[in-house]
Amino acid sequence: MNFGRGPPVVLNVGGTRYSFSREVLKDFPLRRVSRLHGCLSEKDVLEVCDDYDRERNEYFFDRHSEAFGFIMLYVRHGHLRFVPHMCELSFYNEMIYWGLEGSHLDYCCQRRLDDRMSETYTYYAAEEPPGEPGGGPEGKGRRQPGAEGKWLERMRRTFEEPTSSVAAQVLATVSILFVIVSMVVLCASTLPEWRAPGNRSMEEQSRYTAESVREPSGIIEAICIGWFTAECIVRFIVSKNKCEFVRRPLNIIDLLAITPYYISVLMTVFTGENSQLQRAGVTLRVLRMMRIFWVIKLARHFIGLQTLGLTLKRCYREMVMLLVFICVAMAIFSALSQLLENGLDLGTKNKDYASIPAACWWVIISMTTVGYGDMCPITVPGRILGGICVVSGIVLLALPITFIYHSFVQCYHELKFRSARYSRSLSAEFLN
Repeated sequence: MNFGRGPPVVLNVGGTRYSFSREVLKDFPLRRVSRLHGCLSEKDVLEVCDDYDRERNEYFFDRHSEAFGFIMLYVRHGHLRFVPHMCELSFYNEMIYWGLEGSHLDYCCQRRLDDRMSETYTYYAAEEPPGEPGGGPEGKGRRQPGAEGKWLERMRRTFEEPTSSVAAQVLATVSILFVIVSMVVLCASTLPEWRAPGNRSMEEQSRYTAESVREPSGIIEAICIGWFTAECIVRFIVSKNKCEFVRRPLNIIDLLAITPYYISVLMTVFTGENSQLQRAGVTLRVLRMMRIFWVIKLARHFIGLQTLGLTLKRCYREMVMLLVFICVAMAIFSALSQLLENGLDLGTKNKDYASIPAACWWVIISMTTVGYGDMCPITVPGRILGGICVVSGIVLLALPITFIYHSFVQCYHELKFRSARYSRSLSAEFLN
């Protein structure tokens, strides 16, 4: 095959040769092939391909030739489909090697890949050679530290990876129980019956006095905070990179959940019982209610919550696009609804639509198909506009969902794959 003019560059993929000019190499759609353009030495070339023939200017790749032929059809025509009679996972590995992703596949093949990965991804991951998670030279290199390094690595994995060992599973279970207990106490503390015996108000309940600490709820809260604090300190001590540890989202959430307790205690100690701040109680109630962040700590132990966070991180462009769709539609429909219901002199004015900001509330609940019914149009043109608003909301919300769905499936399989590696490491530990 020839792609353009100039000195030919030959790709030999599994015995099949492809020839094209070096100018095409720079902007080639396959990331691994385009990397050859920036190679300055033969050593750099061998990091990209498996072998190189300087005399014939030929790059050899020991990969599946038929799969690469289908990938080249995607380069030429823009459509990527599976090779007939070839495992979807094997073809997906070829795609990853050449720098493509599952989103490059045609829609029908994307569904086949998602179904295949959902059914067999865990068993597929178990086919890797046994050893430390991560495999390869890097994984082997991490198995050679000294006694102190091995102990720190084991401690780090115990606190960071709940499936890495029996101790990690026990620790994760205990941490989950503390989170559940703290949430139950937080919810129960807002019940009127909880405050009735002492006839205390919310302001009084927000104070951390000597009497409140001796109560059962105060003791339970102090124990939970002590556990979370000790867990956070140990994880910080055994972490490899302290700066990276502080920047992680889950660790930031841990700090947001722990620090309000100590701030509230200090404020109670330094402000006294009769100060204006204590009587207001607003600041302390806000800090106390920030304990709800403890629920997010469960993301450390459940793949589902981790998948949600990773999906939101990777799909922020789609989420921004979704918000733009909603904001544009909200601006249009709120202005029109305010005009039809209140702005025109039709004899009947709907006070609920007195302003465009007030109409925005009706638009957002109508577009999301919630429809509380607290405000609704009463004129015929307004009801027609409301119907259009509801239908357009369904369409606009559905447009980016496909992209988010495929990213969610991919993130779930990646996290499940990592969990399977640590589970396999745990089984190897028992065997040894």
